[in-house]
Amino acid sequence: MDTVKGRRPYNSGSRQASALRNRDAILDAAERRFLEWGFAGATVAAIATEAGVSVETIYKAFGGKPGIVRAIYERGLGGSGTTAAYARSDAMRLHETDPISLMSKWGELTAEVAARVNPILLLVRSGASTDANMAALLEQSNADRLERMRHNARFLDARGFLRAEVSFEEAVDVMWLHSSPDLYDLLVLQRGWSSERFGRYVGDSMAAALVRRPS
Repeated sequence: MDTVKGRRPYNSGSRQASALRNRDAILDAAERRFLEWGFAGATVAAIATEAGVSVETIYKAFGGKPGIVRAIYERGLGGSGTTAAYARSDAMRLHETDPISLMSKWGELTAEVAARVNPILLLVRSGASTDANMAALLEQSNADRLERMRHNARFLDARGFLRAEVSFEEAVDVMWLHSSPDLYDLLVLQRGWSSERFGRYVGDSMAAALVRRPS
């Protein structure tokens, strides 16, 4: 009786891994192109060539340049760790009982995320005046960051970490300021501070402005 060859089993895990590698290659190439040539100067064709994929693959995955920029921004929000930055931030709150130490750790995390997100946010800001999609992304990023700072301020207030004279809204505003792309641009990109120095400054400044000193 002849042996009948079976079909090769479908390997969904391999397909997914390949898709993720393609996605990362596209985003890496796009980020380099956008930061070098600007939003208008970078083309999908150039990004596809550098990433080693077809133009159709990029349009299918991202829908065009605005979708690519949004994906780069969202990837950057996760920071450089294996766990998303926002998840690590919340975990810090659960285990840290010293508000000064918590501010220091939040400062380090702010610097980590800023190094990945702020260059692309500055690109988004420059394109917002002429591109509606970039304007919408800039508005969304500002709103998301403000809500995140409200989330953190609620925790500080609930735990009694805020100084008596510091209101909830003032805490929001101070953290909103220290997480802004403008501050990172001025001190790191323009004045040449290291990421570590910037993180220490953010942590020390927020601690001095907001939280009570432990007895």
